[in-house]
Amino acid sequence: MKYIIIGLGNYGHVLAEELSALGHEIIGADISESRVDAIKDKVATAFVIDATDEQSLSVLPLNSVDVVIVAIGENFGASVRVVALLKQKKVARIYARAIDSVHKAVLEAFNLEKILTPEEDAARNLVQLLDFGTNMEGFRIDSEYYVVKFTVPKKFVGYFVNELNLDGEFHLKLIGLKRADKITNCLGISLTELHVKNYLPEDEKVNEGDELVCYGKYRDFQAFWKAI
Repeated sequence: MKYIIIGLGNYGHVLAEELSALGHEIIGADISESRVDAIKDKVATAFVIDATDEQSLSVLPLNSVDVVIVAIGENFGASVRVVALLKQKKVARIYARAIDSVHKAVLEAFNLEKILTPEEDAARNLVQLLDFGTNMEGFRIDSEYYVVKFTVPKKFVGYFVNELNLDGEFHLKLIGLKRADKITNCLGISLTELHVKNYLPEDEKVNEGDELVCYGKYRDFQAFWKAI
């Protein structure tokens, strides 16, 4: 896919670099020459422009990319003006970063495709890390429901999957299992490799190092984690 990223600060820089590494075509833009210099060798094209200026913004191929991402965060006025200009130019798909609730509320008025809240998301991820510990990794579906991946607790090792009774006891639906297998690399070093098991025979048990992927309410995951 092809993206334009406007604003190449820490957030925009990482976004551009990671998307480019995945094979997407990235066009970057920032008012800072040093920021553009820092990313220009890692993306398809990068422009030094003031995106709040309508004429300068017209340099970018706004209507020939899949998504335009406004990654400006520190300058509230610039962020809102750039989004307004993009809407005026009838850009179909706009993602914009919001750094607080007021910023988000203003951006919501533009009826954008997506509002990005990286600071808020990072805070939630830290809450999960502190609440659950490092053995759990969650993805928030909405205000209540999460998909969570976690290493099988020691007390579950040796049980059959249907004996875990996650649904009946904790209201958590098991949607996947990653099997931990021991492999030996070319140097003779023993490593653990995880791969998804689409089917587990009835006589196969949960192994140490396996990971379970479950779906449920956050409070049910809390209850589960306290119980184990």
